[in-house]
Formats: sequence, structure tokens, C-alpha cells
Amino acid sequence: MSADTDSTVRVAGREATAVLRRHRRAVLSLLAWSVPEAAPAMLTGFVVARAIDQGFSAGRPWTGTSWLALLVAAAVLGAWGARNTHRAVAGVVEPFRDDLTRRVVTAGVTRAAGHAGTPAADGAVARLTNQVEGVRDSFAGLILVSRGFVVTVLAALLGTASLAPSLLLLVAPPLLGSIAMFAVALRNGVRWQRDFLDAGEQLADRTAAVTAAARDVAACRAAERAARYADEAIAAQARAERALARLAAVRSLTVAVGGWLPLLAVLAGANWVTGHGLSTGALIGVLTYLAQVVVPTLDMFVQTVGSAGLRFVITLDRLVRRIARPGAVPLAGRRDAACRPVGSRLELRGVTFRYGAAARPVLRDFDLTVSERDHLAVVGPSGAGKSTLAGLLCGTIRPDDGTVLLGGVPVGEVDGATRARHRVLIPQEAYVFPGTVAENLRYLNPEAGERELLDAAGLLGAESLVARLGGLAGEVRPGELSAGQRQLLTLVRAYVAPAPVAVLDEATCHLDPAAEERVEHAFAARGGLVVIAHRISSAMRSRRVLLLDGDEPTLGDHHTLQLTSARYRELTGYWTGASEPAGAPGPVDGVDPAVRADLRRDAGEPVAHRTR
Repeated sequence: MSADTDSTVRVAGREATAVLRRHRRAVLSLLAWSVPEAAPAMLTGFVVARAIDQGFSAGRPWTGTSWLALLVAAAVLGAWGARNTHRAVAGVVEPFRDDLTRRVVTAGVTRAAGHAGTPAADGAVARLTNQVEGVRDSFAGLILVSRGFVVTVLAALLGTASLAPSLLLLVAPPLLGSIAMFAVALRNGVRWQRDFLDAGEQLADRTAAVTAAARDVAACRAAERAARYADEAIAAQARAERALARLAAVRSLTVAVGGWLPLLAVLAGANWVTGHGLSTGALIGVLTYLAQVVVPTLDMFVQTVGSAGLRFVITLDRLVRRIARPGAVPLAGRRDAACRPVGSRLELRGVTFRYGAAARPVLRDFDLTVSERDHLAVVGPSGAGKSTLAGLLCGTIRPDDGTVLLGGVPVGEVDGATRARHRVLIPQEAYVFPGTVAENLRYLNPEAGERELLDAAGLLGAESLVARLGGLAGEVRPGELSAGQRQLLTLVRAYVAPAPVAVLDEATCHLDPAAEERVEHAFAARGGLVVIAHRISSAMRSRRVLLLDGDEPTLGDHHTLQLTSARYRELTGYWTGASEPAGAPGPVDGVDPAVRADLRRDAGEPVAHRTR
């Protein structure tokens, strides 16, 4: 624990020190402007003492008022100094933010180049938009408050020494002792803050995983297991929150010992010090320094360092460690040449997958091969595991048992960049980003030429959309596009990707049937195609159909499954039932109405008539 904490503090300290050294001029300007900013703190108690002793107590109210007028001038001087200290802080913090942003972007681009077509770069984007700005804000607050604390407290102590040097013995030791106590507590605070952030990330990840798998969880009756899975993260965050709350108690204790205890000590000894020559004005001046300067400044210091300071240290440490070697080859990329896939055939061998140890398997001891020229449609009821199968084939989900092979190599031994060159997964939720049309379409293949992009758009029926957006140079505004338009753009992006096998996970659900047929024909002619189907027409167009329903998946073609699988006939009936003419005696999409009526009767549905 101590080694981890020391390492974290060293990393953040090294970065902060390097920044301050690189911007010495701004630091010197900050220190220089801190002097006029501290004028009110230094003069407050002294002016109050003189106003009382030489003015109000001596029967000269105008003299006392004149002394107090100096506080107005000191406040104006302090405001001028504060204005310029903020400018000086910007001269340190903004270049630091820019440098950190460049490093994060460099690391993110490098990592994305090594994991093309995967979500590997998402973390870099999140760190850029959230953590870098958080570090910048925390650093600025730390500089302002820490510098202000040192300068202001020194000014108050100097003022106290000018009024009553002997009282420094009652003020300085508790103040220094409280700061030392707070510094010791901060060592544990670093660990508590790190545990709190880790617990929060774990809770977010687990909640997202459970939410994304809601249909499969319901289908596998794994709700209790999913709840326990999330509850563990909730409990961990609660423990971390309670631990972090201890630091709040230490902050309050620090202010009590360093600020209020000296104040009580001076009040307790008031009779003694005034009896030994200390004037009433000087005593009140010392009390003013303590109550109006030391206590609020100390309180602001411990609150800022104990919250923003810890976030700065932990977050900066994480960022630096993640981007320390932006050019390094990922571990997965240093595989032996023997682990490189031969071809792009996707295979599942004896694969079992379940959501939780006690849940019913979505797949059990399952075998499947998808060749580079295959055309497979996957059908089944909601929650049967169709999207799970897509994730397993693409290597984004790990099986509990069995092996997933890509080109004859276990997919876990293949780095992300290589996987992306062999297969591309297009999910239902289409992702497009602000930028040009060409930038969106080249996302998975930066080398694609304009002619290639336009030809792909024409094949998939997206040429009119590209033209409406202003051509390849037109701007994409995601919020102004419909769900179907976003899907078309991502489908064109996937089409020009180098991967010969495409997996469409309901990626055409927002297209009309004619557009969907055009897309599937284009991808089938391009190479291997796996379609997670939401229309029966997708199954009818495919070379093979995989029916997922419970523990026994069924593989065949459309016509074979209609003859051999009652469940497939039932699904076919539900898919086409809306378009079936009432009382039509003939087959619809190859399913005899009499068979469909039997299936609906068995399912407990009302059947108007029965045709034999």
C-alpha cells in the first residue's frame, strides 16, 4: 500500500515540478503578484489594533476611522494582485493542459492504429474529454489555494509577531502540528481516493455489462446472478466512500487544531498577556488574524487539497502511466509469426457461454464454422443469444469453455489490429462522428480512395445520402441524421474495411426491406457474411440459417428448416403473419397456413379456421 501510494505521489510530483520548471517566468510572476494580494491579510489585524489603541480607546474616533480606511486601500491592492495572479496561473496551467492533451491524443492515435476496428481508442477519448480537463482544473485550484495559504498564513504570522511576539508560541505550534497531521492523513487519502475511483469505474462497467446483456439475462433466467454481479460493485463503492469519509473528519480536525485551538488559547490567556503589557487593541488584532485570516485560509486549504488535490494526484498518475509509452507495441502485437491467422475463417469449437456461473448457458458445447465466402443468417427469439454469438465470433466476448479460432489461431492470441484486418463487426447502434463524410467512411480504412468510397456508396444505395450531405467533403452532423442514414454510413464504412468477413448484428434494422436486400447482396458478393436477422427475408437470402432457441441450435438452409423445425416455422409465421391475407389458403413465404394454424393452436393462440 505504501509503495503504491509513494509511487503515485512521485509521478504526480514529478509532472507538476517539471511544469513549474518549464514555466519559471509565469511562476515568478505568480509569486510577485502574491505580495499585493496578501496585503489585506497582513494589514487586517495590525490596522484593527492601531485603530483601537490609537483611535477609539484613546477617544479619537476619526483617527480610528482613518486607520480602518487603510483596509479599503489594502482590499483594492489585494484585488489588483488577485487579478494578476489568475493570469499568471493561466500561464502555467494552460500550457500544461495543452501538453497533456497532445500526449493523450498521441497515445490514443497510436493505440487506435494498433487496434483498428475495435473500441480500443474509446478510453483515450474519454480521458481527453474528462480526465485532462479535470487535471487542469484541479491543478489550477491547487496552485491558487496552496500559494494563497502559504502567503496568507505567513502574512498573518508576521502581523501577529509585530503585535505580540510572545503569542506566536500559542499560535505557531498548533498550526504547524495540524498541517503535519493532515499531511500524514493524505498518504492514506491517496489510497482511499484511488479505491473510490476504481470502485466507481467497476460499478459503471458492471452496470453497463448487465444492461447490455438484459435480454440474454432474462432469457437465461440469470437475474439473481446479474444482480449479485452488480451488487458486489455497489458494495465496493460504498466501502470506498466510507473510507474516504474519514478524510473529511481529518480535515475538520485539522481546522480545529490549527485554527480554533490557537484562538481559544489566546482567549484563555487574555488576562495574563494584557496584564503583562499587551494592549487591548493588540490582543484584538491577534484574534482578528486568527479568526479572519488563519481559520478560513486553513479551512480552504485542507478542503481543496483533500478533494481536488487527491483527484489531481490519482488522475494524473493514471494518465501518465497509460501514455508513458505511446509508441510501444502492444503486448498482443508482439505475437510470434506462427500465431498469425491463415485466412479469415471463423470457428467455434466446443464453445460454452453463460452470464454467471449459475445461469443457464446461452450456448453449450457449440461448434460452428464460417468460411470467407459463407453467407449465414442467425435467427431466433429475442434473448436467444444472437448478439452474444456475434461477439464470440468476433472475439469481443470470451467463452467460458471451448475455443474461438480466427484463421486457425485462437482469437485471444491475435492482436486487435490483425483481428480488424480479418473481420468487421457492425452493431445495431450506428456510430458516426462530427467530421466530413470521407473521414467517417475511412474510419476503418484510412487508405481508401475517393473512387472506392463512392463506388461502395453506390453499391449499398447510399449515393443519394452522400450527395445530400455535400459529397465526400460534406460535413456530418450526427444529430441531424436519422437512424437509417447513420446505419447506411456505417455500412459503407464497413464495406471498404479490409476485413473479408462482415458480421451485421441487426445493422440494417432501420432500413426498409429493399435497402436491406441491396446491402446484404453487396456484402455477400464482397466476401463472408454473418447476418443477425430481424426479418425472415434475410434468412431466405442466405446460404445457411442458424436457429438459436434454447440448448439445441439448428443449422440448415431456409427450406430445410421449414421442413424439419417447428420452432423455425413458428418464427417464420410470426415474421410474415402481418402480411398474410386473412383466411388465405395458400402458403405465405413457403409456410402452409394449416401448419401455422397448428403451431398457433399449440401455443394457445386463437385460430379462426383450419385449412387442410
